[in-house]
Amino acid sequence: MLFDSFPIAAIATAPGRGGIGVVRLSGKNIASLIPLVCRLPATTTTPQPRHATYTAFVNADGSAIDQGLAIFFQGPHSYTGEDVLELQGHGGPVVLQMLLARCLEAGKEIGLRLAQPGEFTHRAFLNDKLDLAQAEAVADLIEASTEAAAKSASQSLSGQFSKVIHELVEQVVHLRMLVEATLDFPEEEIDFLQKSDARGQLTRIRNSLELVFNQAAQGAMLRDGLNIVLAGQPNVGKSSLLNALAGADIAIVTPIAGTTRDKVSETIQIEGVPVNVIDTAGIREEEDANDEVERIGIARTWAAVKTADVIMHVLDAARGPTVADEHVLARFPEGVPVVRVWNKIDLSGHRPNIEQLEDATHIYLSALDHVGIDLLRAELLRLAGWQQTGESLYLARERHLIALKAAHQHLENAAELAAREDQALDLFAEELRLTQERLNSITGEFTSDDLLGVIFSRFCIGK
Repeated sequence: MLFDSFPIAAIATAPGRGGIGVVRLSGKNIASLIPLVCRLPATTTTPQPRHATYTAFVNADGSAIDQGLAIFFQGPHSYTGEDVLELQGHGGPVVLQMLLARCLEAGKEIGLRLAQPGEFTHRAFLNDKLDLAQAEAVADLIEASTEAAAKSASQSLSGQFSKVIHELVEQVVHLRMLVEATLDFPEEEIDFLQKSDARGQLTRIRNSLELVFNQAAQGAMLRDGLNIVLAGQPNVGKSSLLNALAGADIAIVTPIAGTTRDKVSETIQIEGVPVNVIDTAGIREEEDANDEVERIGIARTWAAVKTADVIMHVLDAARGPTVADEHVLARFPEGVPVVRVWNKIDLSGHRPNIEQLEDATHIYLSALDHVGIDLLRAELLRLAGWQQTGESLYLARERHLIALKAAHQHLENAAELAAREDQALDLFAEELRLTQERLNSITGEFTSDDLLGVIFSRFCIGK
C-alpha cells in the first residue's frame, strides 16, 4: 500500500449508531478548512489549539449539518505529528457521512482525500510519534478480546516492549563496537574474547533475549488465542462439554446421536487467555452416516481437526474404550497435543482425575455435573505453554516472534564462532550485525516498505 503526503479525512468512530461520532482530518493546511465547515464567531478563524470549541458544522450554503465540538491539534503536538482537526458530533451514520462529504468538498483545493486503512497511524509512525511495535499495539488494543489482552496491548502501546528491544539492541551494538575495534586495529594484539569478556556479554544478551521471547510468546497467546477442537464419536457429550466450558447453553444437547451436524464455535476465557472451542459433528465411518448432511458434517470435523492447536478427544467413560475410538485417535494429525477426555463419570462411577500416560493425557469428568472441568481447563493451558507469571507480557505478533527467533539463532551462531577464539572475529561481527537487524525490524528501524503496507492495511479506516 502506497501513501502520499496529501491531507486525509475519515470517520474515526466505529460503523453504526452511537451517541458520538468523530470525523478526523490530518495534514498540511487543514486549519484553512475550519472556517469553511464550522460556524465560528466572526472574530475567530481558528479555534485555540487543543481546546474544544462548540460550533455548528455547516454546508457550503451555511445550512447546518450538525452541532458538536471542533478540536484543532497543531503539529507536531498531535496523534499523527501533523495538523489534525477532529469534528465530534452525533453518532448517526448518515450525519457522519454528510459531514465527511462536506469536509472532502471543502478540501478539494488543498488535495484532501479519503484516508486509507491505518493511514493516520502510519503517519504517526513516519513522524516518529510511534515506533512500529507501538503502532501495531494500537490495533491490538482495539481488537483485544480479553482484559488480559487489553492490558498487554496497553503495555506495548506505552513503549514497554519497544524499550526492552532497544535495550537488547544497545547491548548488541556495544559488543559489535568492541569486535569492530579489534578488527580495525589487529596490531594491538589484544586477546579480545578474554579481555573484553565477549563471551560473558554474549551469554547475558542471549539470556535477556530468551526472557523477552518467553514474555512475547505468552503475549501472542493472549492476542491470537487457542483453537481447541472437540472430536469423537456421536453422543459422547461433546456439545455438553462445550456448554460446560462456556458456562452457557451454546450447543443443542439431546440423547439423540448425531444432533450436531456442523461446527459450533464459541470463544471463552481461561485465566484471561481467549480460547476458541469448536464443537464438531460426531465421527463415524462414512458408510454408517445416516444421510448426506451427516457425511458433510463429518468431513468438516476432520477439516477442523487439521487446524487445531489442541484436540480434545471426547470418549464415553460409562461405555469404555472401543475399536472405533482407536480408529478416530489414529487419524489425528501428528504433532498436535491430544487430551483424551472421559466424559460421563456420573454414570461410570469414576472419580474426577487426570492421568499423564504415554499415549496422551487422560481426564475423567462429567460435563453434565460440571465435575472435573477445572482439571481440563488447567491442562489445556499447560499444553498450550501458558505460564501464570507476575511479569509484564507484550501482545506480540507472529512477525515479532519470527524476528526474535531469528535473532536468537544468529546469537547461537555467534557463540559457536566465539569458541574459535580470534580466528573468526569477522564472522562473529557479521552474526552480531544480523542480530541487530532482526531486532530493529520489530520497532521498524529496519523494515521494508512492503511490510509496512501489509501491516497498516489491516487497520480500520480512521485509525
